[in-house]
Amino acid sequence: MPDVPRLGSGIPLVARSREMDRLRAALGRSAGGTAGAVLIAGDAGIGKTRMVEEISTVATDEGAIVLSGRCVDFGETGLPYLPFAEALTQLRGLGRDDVLARPALGMLLPDLVLSGAHDQVLEPQRFVPNFAPTIGKVQGMPPRREQDIGQLQLFDAVHGLLSELAGDSTVVLVIEDLHWADSSTRGLLSFLLSRLRSQRLLVVCTYRTDDLHRRHPLRPLLAELVRLPAVERLELPPFDKAAARQFVEALAEGRVEDEMVRKVAEQSEGNAFFAEELLAAFAEDECGIPASLADVLLARVERLSEPAQQVIRLASVAGRTVKHSTLREVGAVDDIQLEESLREAVQHHIFVTGGEQVHYSFRHALMREAVYGDLLPGERVRLHAAYARYLKERQDERGNSAAFAYHSMESNALSDALAASVRAAKEATQLGAPGEALRHLEQALRLWDSVAEDERPAGTDELTLLRKASWAAGTSGDPERAIAYARSAVKLADKQSDLELKAEVRRRLAQTLMAIDGSEEEARAVIESAWAKAAELPPSHTRAWVLAVYARMLRAEGEMSLAREQAELAVKDARAVGATGAEADALTTLAIVRESDGEIEESQHLLLEAKDRAKEADAITVGLRARFYHGLNRYELGLFDEAAAALADGIELARETGLSWSDFGVELRVLQMLNQYASGDWDGADEPLEQPRGRVSSTISARLAACNLHIAVGRGRFAAAERLLTSLRSEWRELQIALISGTAGAELALWRGKPDVASHRVSEALDWVVRVVGSWPTVGIKLGALGTCAAADAAARAKVKGEDVAGIVAEGERFAQVARQTAELGTPRTGDLGPDGRFWLARAEAELTRSHGASDPARWAAAVEASDYGAVYDQAVARWRYAEALLGADRRDEAAVQLRLANKVAVKLGAKPLQDALVQLARRARLVLSEDGTGPRDTVDLFTPREQSVLRLVAMGQTNRQVGEELYISEKTVSVHLSRIMAKLGASRRAEAVAMAYDRGLLD
Repeated sequence: MPDVPRLGSGIPLVARSREMDRLRAALGRSAGGTAGAVLIAGDAGIGKTRMVEEISTVATDEGAIVLSGRCVDFGETGLPYLPFAEALTQLRGLGRDDVLARPALGMLLPDLVLSGAHDQVLEPQRFVPNFAPTIGKVQGMPPRREQDIGQLQLFDAVHGLLSELAGDSTVVLVIEDLHWADSSTRGLLSFLLSRLRSQRLLVVCTYRTDDLHRRHPLRPLLAELVRLPAVERLELPPFDKAAARQFVEALAEGRVEDEMVRKVAEQSEGNAFFAEELLAAFAEDECGIPASLADVLLARVERLSEPAQQVIRLASVAGRTVKHSTLREVGAVDDIQLEESLREAVQHHIFVTGGEQVHYSFRHALMREAVYGDLLPGERVRLHAAYARYLKERQDERGNSAAFAYHSMESNALSDALAASVRAAKEATQLGAPGEALRHLEQALRLWDSVAEDERPAGTDELTLLRKASWAAGTSGDPERAIAYARSAVKLADKQSDLELKAEVRRRLAQTLMAIDGSEEEARAVIESAWAKAAELPPSHTRAWVLAVYARMLRAEGEMSLAREQAELAVKDARAVGATGAEADALTTLAIVRESDGEIEESQHLLLEAKDRAKEADAITVGLRARFYHGLNRYELGLFDEAAAALADGIELARETGLSWSDFGVELRVLQMLNQYASGDWDGADEPLEQPRGRVSSTISARLAACNLHIAVGRGRFAAAERLLTSLRSEWRELQIALISGTAGAELALWRGKPDVASHRVSEALDWVVRVVGSWPTVGIKLGALGTCAAADAAARAKVKGEDVAGIVAEGERFAQVARQTAELGTPRTGDLGPDGRFWLARAEAELTRSHGASDPARWAAAVEASDYGAVYDQAVARWRYAEALLGADRRDEAAVQLRLANKVAVKLGAKPLQDALVQLARRARLVLSEDGTGPRDTVDLFTPREQSVLRLVAMGQTNRQVGEELYISEKTVSVHLSRIMAKLGASRRAEAVAMAYDRGLLD
């Protein structure tokens, strides 16, 4: 795997815009003559230094003098005035020795005294603070004269120096790592900040909040400083989930998988340094916490007393959080000693407290992991065994079965671990946590053969565990594992003679197979095998369920009459034996069959009945299925508001019951995103999805990601959309992913001015869907229209170049014919062609006139009218082309109306590419686009001249260092310019910024 970049190497500043605004505002006030100070506080690694570097570069670009010094950890005493000496020495490099001509500064810069007395400069870049009360000798230099200068004179000298500098230009004084400052440095800082008045001076200090224990000497100073009117405190919190992921994506530059990005973002808990170290470790295939990070974390623990360290090690075995009472009982520690140790750990920010039942949590999960990883093997087993003994008699309390299973497993008590895992799985299922249940069931299955038969828990067997594991996997978003467990259950059941059991496990296997595209043939064979066995049985729950799933399969295969027959048999059997869940499932299938016959009202009635029966049976997954098909019907009829209500109801039910990642929990979310896109609720569809706690199938993740493609394209996030298209290509086995990739990919290519690529993507998607579904799938209408659009764009480009367009026009005719024939010969799910299909057919006909060179206003008017069912974006695009056709017919007033209507929608949606196209058309036609009468404005340069220069060189493939050498600026300054460029473009990486700049015509 290639190396990942390190911090400060061109990564944009992520999620700190509010903090940077405050720093810029403070700098602006100082430049205007109101001195101030900003104390930047945050945990180690949170990004304080990056903020300082950013504002320093901004200040330097504005002509300010930036002086910086850093405190160093030299133990309790420290080096007096070290950061001030370091900062003031930098004035020599700036040619400002004149302001250093103050005798009192000899305590900070002894070289000044020497150079002044002998008119020479020895070691001009060196500073030697006065580390002792008396002045000694420096080898190779003349002895210094005694300096009997009081501290106040030194303070006045530094204050006067800074004030003099500020008279010429703005001065920014940076003091980093105040938590290591000595008492002299703290005193001088307090003196300066209390005298900030009208100087053009900004003092920026940083310190670690996690190093400030209760008796830390910086605490009282901070309490005084924040009360000063010129001082403000700026807290840097950890990144939130979205920002952490954005940061890791920028750090990785697209060279690691999404799952690794997610994992690093999650484990880092918003700490930039942790994220960097973790990503580097993953890139190098290291296991666990990287050694460099573990050393940093353990160093904080090793500062504490030995009793405190023992308590911390004991707590690490319990997990992230542990109760006070548990530590006392398990560790058998004296109350007073325990309290003292815990107080020490809290004061040094290893633990945080909380909760009604007093408990302690590691401040960061990685701290706990580092401490736990440092335990000796025997020590670890001993401590786990102590926790297991404590929990064994307390398993009735919620969550203790899972904890007992964990500690028993880690202390090698396998029989206890097996029994506790089974109990924990049952508890998790009852609490609506199928992912947690699956984890416990899998542990039980791993232990099963390792535990003697007479030591296994009563009332369960391996087959039962397999069946439960299959269900838990299927409802927690992992259909592949659900299939694997269901297959194992079939093999185990076939060793028994129970015919009903054999039918039941096959029904479950068929049901899991139906959740994945491409498994239809196997699912059909399995359910027919199940029915062959169930047919010999009298009416029963198993027989009713086999019939219900068989009806599902037949409906999916398009065999509607047989599906209706089997569904009606399932209803009959279910009602005879009281299998209400199977009845609800069969009623849902009947509703879908009726819908395909055009019996919409009867279909909706059956779905409502199915919902009621599912609720009565507490069959949640069946209820989700009924809600999904209710919402799907409303969506396909263009009744987006009704669809939104039905889908929201289903999604809320899934969330409440822990089934958000079940098959129909996912289907509901996917359809909700498509409905939001179509109805114009782009902000809702563009929100980051809530991530599951456990592992989710890559297919499910890919489907949800694919649903965001249309919005990414519509909002102009072209580089991100291209990356997503590439990553989705391996998931085309899922039909919906292939369809979205084909349509959104074609639209992306069209917006980027690549009609040949759009045509190829349309053809590829058409071939794929015909191969999977068969002839005339209804999506062919949309694909045909997009193909016709690509041909029209290609023809327009060829005409400009004077090239022959006959072949291109013929290609457009072919795509238009695909749309026509699909509309005529295809079989819509609801029986009749819906409003979406009618719109795309109208658009195909309109695009065809454009490919012939004379865009027909009447055809485009028909397309606009056909989209008037609520598809706001499709209608806005049609209005754009309609306006273009009207201008071609010299109907300017009508064109202006269409442009304004389209622009209003584009602005509301944030549809930047469409908005740009509308502005360009209005400008060419000299039309007023806005309703207030103002015309399109001239383009304003997005970048400063320096940013343009940096961007051009980066586009040529130069590194930050090479760019800096070319432009005579530092590598750090190049990094800051790149951050601004990426922020303006909305890019997360330099390559993406270059691509987007080319797309928008910002680069030649």
